Parts: sequence; C-alpha cells; structure tokens
Amino acid sequence: MDRKPITLSASSKAGLIDGDITHIARAMRLSLQGDLAGPILPPTYWRERLYKLLDTGSLTHPQLCAVDSLLLQLDQFEAEPPLAWDELAPATAALFPPTHETGAGHLA
Repeated sequence: MDRKPITLSASSKAGLIDGDITHIARAMRLSLQGDLAGPILPPTYWRERLYKLLDTGSLTHPQLCAVDSLLLQLDQFEAEPPLAWDELAPATAALFPPTHETGAGHLA
C-alpha cells in the first residue's frame, strides 16, 4: 500500500497559522507576566516561535501584522525591566477606599 503525504490546502494552512498566532498572543502575555521568579518562558522562546511562523513564507498581510505586533510587544517587554517588589505599591494601597473616616470614633 502506497502512502501519499497529506498536503494542506491554503485555507487550512491559514487557519492553522491563525490558531498559532492566537495561541501565542494569549500564552505569551501570561508567560511573560510569570510569577515571583520571573517569566515562565523567556522572550527568546516566544521570539523563536514567531520567527518560525515568519519562515513559513505563507502568511497573509493581517497575519504578518499580528506577528509584527507580537514581536514589538517582546521588544517593549525587554526594554522595560520589571518592577522590583520593593517598588510596587504597598498592600495598604487598597483598591477600595475606606468606608469610614480615620480617627473617627464609633458611637455606642
């Protein structure tokens, strides 16, 4: 039995590339935010993934724009060092303002 390689149509390739770009856009942002130890996956990993997409050579104009935008986001992330924990707002800087005046006594 002869096996023929499966070839994808242009629309199938475009759909797969769209899915990959969407996945990278979502996962990259969360990965770069990371946790106390820093990014979960480094910018170099995401840059490689995006370059592989560019190397396919079959990206549409909107896909090229999306990949370019993601590369620019990586550049911006690398240019702006993350804030040190000492520089972050203290926990007392609550999201909600206090509901009572400070120093005001409670009436019994």
